[in-house]
Amino acid sequence: MHQLVEENNVKITFIAKTLITSIGMWALFTPSQASAQLIPQPWVSVGGKDGDVTYAVGARALNFGVELGTGPDGATGVDVLKFISLPVISPYVGVGLYSEDKGVAVSGGVQVSATNNVFVGAGYNSIRGFNGQLGIRF
Repeated sequence: MHQLVEENNVKITFIAKTLITSIGMWALFTPSQASAQLIPQPWVSVGGKDGDVTYAVGARALNFGVELGTGPDGATGVDVLKFISLPVISPYVGVGLYSEDKGVAVSGGVQVSATNNVFVGAGYNSIRGFNGQLGIRF
């Protein structure tokens, strides 16, 4: 009897591992809607740090983005961003390089679909501070 119970546990374990592996492979290899991301999605951003107003413009395509911004003391820089596309919300992280001896910046934030063609966002950049974003999808 003990051997029969052990064989059933092995079968159940095998079925569970097979299902988990199958679902993981399906999620990994199922094509996403990249065609919707081929056209860049531009945005503008306004924020502030240490009492200075900061500005940026950016664009996103294929879950990567580039943002050109100005910070305190006339510093300008470029950030490269990586997005994680979820159904309504898209968090991102990034790294950039700024002038005026400001050096390397790290950033992160989130963009949210407001309508089919408009999205809003909020983020933080270690040089430009907190910012709000408004963008458009074509």
